[in-house]
Amino acid sequence: MELDTWLEKALANRKQQNLFRELKTSHGLADFCSNDYLGLARSEALFNMISARCENLPLRKNGSTGSRLLSGNSELTEALEHKLSTIFKCDAALILNSGYTGNLAIFSSIPQKNDTILFDELAHASIKDGARLSLAKRFSFRHNDLNDLESKIKRAKGKVFIAAESVYSMDGDECPLIELAALAKKYAASLILDEAHSTGTKGEYGSGLATSLGVEESIDIRLFTFGKALGIHGACVAGSQRLIQYLINFARPFIYTTALTPHGIVSIDCAFDYLGENIHLQNILEQNIKAFVDGIGTVPNRTPSKSAIQTLIIGGNDKAKTSASSLQKEGFDIRPILSPTVAKGSERLRICLHTYNSWDEISKLTSEIKKL
Repeated sequence: MELDTWLEKALANRKQQNLFRELKTSHGLADFCSNDYLGLARSEALFNMISARCENLPLRKNGSTGSRLLSGNSELTEALEHKLSTIFKCDAALILNSGYTGNLAIFSSIPQKNDTILFDELAHASIKDGARLSLAKRFSFRHNDLNDLESKIKRAKGKVFIAAESVYSMDGDECPLIELAALAKKYAASLILDEAHSTGTKGEYGSGLATSLGVEESIDIRLFTFGKALGIHGACVAGSQRLIQYLINFARPFIYTTALTPHGIVSIDCAFDYLGENIHLQNILEQNIKAFVDGIGTVPNRTPSKSAIQTLIIGGNDKAKTSASSLQKEGFDIRPILSPTVAKGSERLRICLHTYNSWDEISKLTSEIKKL
């Protein structure tokens, strides 16, 4: 088949460039690569809570049976959205199937043809892909550089949308949110904040960075995802009632997607209940982050992160793979992040810390890193 020939050529070229990706599983290694920051994905207590609540559902269904606008809506989902709006301190919330879907929904439907989207250069692929689906003009600004952002706001046309992340997924650093919100207000720009990596780890009930800083009312749109620190799946957009009504009417990734299952809705509900009862997990995570930062010391090429995501810039796909393999042989599940996922020359080791990493494991890991 001609298609298979073309596919094989593309795969061969990727292998030649040492960029070939494969799915892998790992067994028996200390987890320093997953996004399960608070350990909820592996929590037996949360698993049992979800199972028990599903057993008590008045109407047992395996699937949602359709999109939210057809047969997939339920009182269960609407009650959860009301609960989430209270947690995230907003007027309304809309549940979506994933954070990726959420960003596609926001950026593909709200900015219009004569508008401008300005996004941090290190923003997640879903933000960039959503912006590509929009008819608006789109430009990146230098990472966390408010001067560069302001200069581009001044040249922007139409309604201006600024996209940033509370905690960046590859470097682990925070955006300067208070200053960013003030800058957006100065120019009447709309600020869109992806709280994927701060959901659960920051704020009361895991409500994210904006609420922990008290600036949630200054942000037009916030996206929260539940597949990381919450240990389950799904996402929601938080904002005004009009925002949610608009997305229901215009956001194709919402309109044409089969809704989350009842089990998925119950899982989100239980995850927030469990975290609310075990909010001390945030403190345990902070202690483990401090143990790593103190242990790693002044190792060169470490990004300045205070979050659960710690990064060592290695440079070069081969070097990053070799370094990761060396740490894996010592019992640590750490994966290399290669170009083109990150810019060429910034290939790295992405180290994720969790509540269940022991101080002994962290101490041994930092010692091994120093030997690289």
